[in-house]
Amino acid sequence: MRLQVRGRGARRWITFGAIAFGTVFLAVGLIMAGASVSFLKDADRAPGTVVALEWRNDDSGTSRRSREHDEPVAYPVVEYRPTGGTRTTFRSSVGSNPPSYERGERVGVLYHADSPEDARIDGFASLWLMPLIFGGIGLVCAGIGTAVAVVGRPRS
Repeated sequence: MRLQVRGRGARRWITFGAIAFGTVFLAVGLIMAGASVSFLKDADRAPGTVVALEWRNDDSGTSRRSREHDEPVAYPVVEYRPTGGTRTTFRSSVGSNPPSYERGERVGVLYHADSPEDARIDGFASLWLMPLIFGGIGLVCAGIGTAVAVVGRPRS
C-alpha cells in the first residue's frame, strides 16, 4: 500500500513538471513569435547580398570529446544599403550546415531605420525557426503532461 502511494505521488510530480516545463517553453515561443511580429511590423526592407559565409563551431561549453565530431556551421554575412544610408554589413544569427545561402546570393533584408546594424534576413529561419522550436516543444510537453493527468485521474 505504501509503495502505491509513493508511485501516485511521483506520477503527479512528473505530470506537473511536464505541464510546467511545457507551459514555460510555450510561453517563450509565443514571446519570441510576438517579437518577430513586432519586428516585421516596424521593419524597413532593402535588397542585400551575401558577401561571405562565416564558418564557426558552436562552443556551448560541452566537453572536448563531444565537440570533436561537431561540424562547423555557416552564418551568412550580408551587406545592404539602408534607405538614405551607407553600406551596412551584418552577420545573421541563424547558421546551418549545409549553408542556406551562397556567397553572392541576393536576399531581402529587414531592418529598423534607427538601428540599421540590427537587421535580419527576410526568411523563414531567421524570423520563425526559434519560436516554432520552443513553441512546439512546449506544446508537446504540456500536451503529454495534460493527457497523462487526465487519463490517470481517479474515476468516480
